[in-house]
Order: sequence, then C-alpha cells, then structure tokens
Amino acid sequence: MNNNSTGLDPPTVPFGSGASSFRSMSPKNDTPLMADGKGTSVPTSLSVNYLPSKFSSTMLAGGMKRRKGKGMDDIHIPKRGGGREAFKANESRMPGDGDDDYDGVTFGGRNGAGKGRLRWNRFKWVLFVANTIFSAYSLTGLVACLLIWFNVWTHADIIRVGNRPELIVSTIAASLGVLTSLIGWSGILLNNRAFLAVYSFLLWICFALLVTPGYITYKKRTFNLEGKVNAQWSRDLGLDGRLRIQNQLHCCGYFNPFIEATVSQVCYARSLLPGCKGPYIQFERLILERWYTVVFSVVPFQIGVMVAGLLCSNHITYRFGKGMMPKAYRLNMNSMAVIMDNYANQLAEQYGNDVASEVMARSRSNLQLDAMPTMPYSSGAAYPGKYDSLANK
Repeated sequence: MNNNSTGLDPPTVPFGSGASSFRSMSPKNDTPLMADGKGTSVPTSLSVNYLPSKFSSTMLAGGMKRRKGKGMDDIHIPKRGGGREAFKANESRMPGDGDDDYDGVTFGGRNGAGKGRLRWNRFKWVLFVANTIFSAYSLTGLVACLLIWFNVWTHADIIRVGNRPELIVSTIAASLGVLTSLIGWSGILLNNRAFLAVYSFLLWICFALLVTPGYITYKKRTFNLEGKVNAQWSRDLGLDGRLRIQNQLHCCGYFNPFIEATVSQVCYARSLLPGCKGPYIQFERLILERWYTVVFSVVPFQIGVMVAGLLCSNHITYRFGKGMMPKAYRLNMNSMAVIMDNYANQLAEQYGNDVASEVMARSRSNLQLDAMPTMPYSSGAAYPGKYDSLANK
C-alpha cells in the first residue's frame, strides 16, 4: 500500500497551485498587454483582483442553487448583496436582482416567482406623512384661489380688483405646491431619488412663493392702510374697478356720490348710497388679516416638510449611493487584457499550451478582441505582480 501510495501524484486544486493562484489574481503591470505604444503602463480596473464571472454561481454561493420542489427550502443560499441587510457586518454592498430597493427598477421573477413582503423604512414613512400634509394645504390653497378667480364666494370680485397681485402670487404658489407634491409622490412610491432631489429643491421655491403674499398683505394692512387705499382708489382702480367695488359694497363714490364715483343705475349725483371708503377699508382690513394669518400659519408645516425632504430623500431605501459600479472597478479593454492573460496562464498550467492558445483564440473572436496583442504562454510561468510576495508566505 505504501509503495502504491508513493507512486501516485498528489491531488491539485483546479487552476494550479496556491502560489500560482496568487500570481493569477494579481494585476500584472509589466505584461505586454498592459503597455501602450510608448511602452508606458496603462491603468486598469480594480475588478481584476476579484473573482471573474467565469466561475459558476455554485462555486460563488458555496453550494447548490435553490431548486423548486419538496424538501429544498432548508438549503442555505447566502444573499448576494444589497437590501436592508447591507449595513450588517460582513455583508455585500452591491444589490442583486432580487433586492427590493433598486431605484425604480423591478426584475421579473422566473416562473411567476415573486419577492417577499416589501417594507417601508422610517425615512420613507416620514416623507409619506410630510408630503401628505404638504399636498393637503397646497390643494386647499389652490381650490380657494380658483374659487376666488371664478367669483364663487361673496365679495370675491373685490379681491380680484383690489388684491390682484397677492391673488396671483398665491395662485402660483399653490399651483407649484401641487406640482411639487406630485413629484414627491412619484419619488416616494417609485423609490426614485432623482425625483426626490427635484422635490426637495422645489420645496424651497414653494416656501419663497408662500411667504411672499403673506409679507405683502401684512405690510399693506399694518403700515398706513388708509393712505394706500386712497391712492388705489384715485390712481389704480379706474372706472371699471370702482364700479365693481360699488356694486359689491352697495356704495357710491369714495366719500360721497360727488367724489370719484362711477355713474351707474344706482350711483348718480342724488343717490342716497353712502361712500365706499369706510366699507372698503373695513373689508380690506378683514381680508388682509385673514390672508397673512393663514399664510404664516402654514409656514411651520412648510419648514417641517423641507427639513424632512432634506434629511430623508436620500434614505428612501437602505441602499447606499446609486447602486452603480464605481468607476475604478469598471471593466475596460486593458482590464480585459489582464483578465485574459491570467486566464490563459491558468489554462496553460492545467491543460497545456495548445489548449490555452485555442481557447484564447476563440475568446478573442467572440469578444472582438482580435486587435489585442498576443503572446506565448508556458505552463507554470507567470509574470511577477505586486502581490507575488504573498505566495512565498
């Protein structure tokens, strides 16, 4: 038995010995494939240090794939990466096809296989509540402005004549608020961080447009309202504006029918109707106070929505960043040259030079790499790399 055992060759791991595996997995900066026309080395992708895709998923997963059938649920298949568990220790950071947080992209399962129950994180719930409140008062403000424009409410025509700038700004603010809330709903429901970035930016514009009519109405009511109404009646309203206010307030003229009055069927020189100054100033004082009170009462909610958007928009899912391969790890022609060089050395070590040359020739034609330089490969030989010192330890 001892004589037979000594005559057998020791088993070897596929793709050569441990020392050669260290050499094959290290980037070789001095290979001819890594040099440009001037003889200087070209930087390659860092992905050459990792397992290439030619290894089967069985080797990467450490066992058999999950198959449908009885008694196969107890097979443990490790997670490929991403998801809420990506922040745990020793967990992959790149998401896979089965993850539930791949921005706006859904992968269809085979044979009707679906995902598990999806759960919202706390940041998404905060955004959901904040955008619900924002949508509520934006839509309410837009409806109120439209009712004023359509002259549905009592004395709405006076606001359209005497408070037109404030009404226009309020309508624009409410309309932009509704549009912003729709963008926010798209980002929240689709887990799209690009939409949420636009949503967070538009919230600041909505805030500026929201406080503008509040500031205008507060300043107009607080500082010399009577003088501003006097100037408006004599310079800005015109005949049509005065007539509409007279018809709404049932008055004639400013002080009396003889001073800056617009003649109508009920307003003439001997009319018994009172002047419009008192009723108009009283109406303006009431409507302006309600206007800025409503606007400034919404400001704290708007600030809260803005803060929630800034803090939670980038955490709508637990995935870090955009889920894209970093630029330093992306494959290019130089990286493919190094990977094919390593692969050819491994084939030469295991199967010989002829098989390695034939496989490399097929790979060049399939990948359209015929222009890449060729070189002879010898079994057991590899170019030195910067990690070759590890092979001797």
